[in-house]
Amino acid sequence: MDAGDGSPATSPLDAVAAAFKSRVVELQDLVLARSMFPATGVPDLKSVDASVTAMESQVQDIRRCLQEELDAIPKAKKLIERSLKQQEKLQHMLANLPSGMREDVFATHFEQSSSSSSVPEYNECELKIKEEPVAAPKKGRAPAPRWYISSEELDSLSSYMRGRLTLEKVNIAINEVASYADVNAHLVTCPKQKLSADVFDKALELRDIAATGAVKGKPFFLEVDIKGPGLKLDNTGKAILTVLRHLGRIHETRIGHHRVFLLSKQA
Repeated sequence: MDAGDGSPATSPLDAVAAAFKSRVVELQDLVLARSMFPATGVPDLKSVDASVTAMESQVQDIRRCLQEELDAIPKAKKLIERSLKQQEKLQHMLANLPSGMREDVFATHFEQSSSSSSVPEYNECELKIKEEPVAAPKKGRAPAPRWYISSEELDSLSSYMRGRLTLEKVNIAINEVASYADVNAHLVTCPKQKLSADVFDKALELRDIAATGAVKGKPFFLEVDIKGPGLKLDNTGKAILTVLRHLGRIHETRIGHHRVFLLSKQA
């Protein structure tokens, strides 16, 4: 079939149906010829009828398969669109990932790919902030967003707000606060019987905070979680938090005596 003949998408199916129809006509002619000898033609007529029935069944199967493929096209288009958006986000993250963190990410990925053993599960909820750039999320829960800033965003800030901050310092801080949020989310969802005594009270307090209307369903960390090494409550750390608020990476609220920071997701 020529690409420019304007034929509809079902033309190949019509061609198959026409071929079957032609074959049926031929069989009908044979039936008429054999009907001149009815005594010997009955077995042949049954065979012809069985052949026609089988061909009709094949045509129906072909129509059903083609319809299934047509129905799957919109879903495939949506999947491609979402994949392209995810690719853009990952490219943005990789382009603005601090150099030291990038090496750690690739090294960690290579080690995991080379290991033949399965990843062990944690039985205790005594989690600490680790040095790895990305904390492993609990199964069924997405990790906290790591929406790194670009050099263009940093340059767009006033010199007073930017001060002596660098792109690497700010993005390391973004990774660190996301790690705080991952730990808090784990403590919130961890079964009480698995909580150790030294984190039990904190976990209950975090659950009360997570249940409030302003925080419910959102990744968050507390001001008291900020302990470095990439982000501290010194002048530089306060300047980084100001930049992150200005660029929409975090939002701040107060619940009880806690300053609570909510992480924003990339649109």
